[in-house]
Amino acid sequence: QLQLVESGGGLVQPGGSLRLSCAASGFTLGDYSIGWFRQAPGKEREGVSCTSSSLGGTYYADFVKGRFTISRDNAKNTVYLQMNNLKPEDTAVYYCAADNPSQFGSITIATMFTWEEYDYWGQGTHVTVSS
Repeated sequence: QLQLVESGGGLVQPGGSLRLSCAASGFTLGDYSIGWFRQAPGKEREGVSCTSSSLGGTYYADFVKGRFTISRDNAKNTVYLQMNNLKPEDTAVYYCAADNPSQFGSITIATMFTWEEYDYWGQGTHVTVSS
């Protein structure tokens, strides 16, 4: 069974850091493009970061550039999102998603932050930034 499980969320003060993990089972994460998304209460789901060999690298939404870093540990079949200098507006449920670049309809540079384009999703992990 193909599964993604996020972890690492929690309550942190503004300026603090968290590292989110996205662990895969049932498939090899290294073969997939991985996106991190978030959804705040009452808002649309938005793309945060993407790592993709097929697209040639790592990508970040403007509002997290310089603060968040996406990375892979293929040995652990896990992708991480290191989040530094967190702000209250970063409060959201964070999701990871996987896309198979070998399948028709895989993500492109234009669609990497379009959550509907991904094939598999985790259940999300809550991040709250508050003093």
